[in-house]
Amino acid sequence: MTALCLLQLPVKAFMNARWYRWVTNDVRARGLLHGFAIFLASAAGLSLLALAAHADSFSKVYYDAQTDQLVVVVRYRGTNPDHKFSLKWGKCVESQHGEPPALSVEVLDDQWRDQAQRDFKKMTRFSLAELPCRPAKVTLRTAPRFIYTLVIPG
Repeated sequence: MTALCLLQLPVKAFMNARWYRWVTNDVRARGLLHGFAIFLASAAGLSLLALAAHADSFSKVYYDAQTDQLVVVVRYRGTNPDHKFSLKWGKCVESQHGEPPALSVEVLDDQWRDQAQRDFKKMTRFSLAELPCRPAKVTLRTAPRFIYTLVIPG
């Protein structure tokens, strides 16, 4: 519902342009321009839906203290269940207010260009033996903008 409202804004701006009102005195031109405006709004909406449908997301993230691992359940779309996920660690950033240092981590999909045909769910475990700082406030990110933050104890 919100996406539909957002798509109406460019159509209304297009139809309120001075040149548009001048051209639309002709009935045929008005029909063509209305059709073009609707086509542009539809194309923009479909491209937004395609981006959202292909994105990886996390359905569950937690720290397993017994194995010292970060457990991430990833939901993704593709043609096969054999996607492998890896982590790209950022640098530790000291906090100003006595909180643990912040650490950004990208979750990378080795088949990120795989066609989004079916839904898959995969549990992945990542060792934290080489974690550069502890305790740490870890923020996981995946494309386009799915974010999850948790604290890893010392």
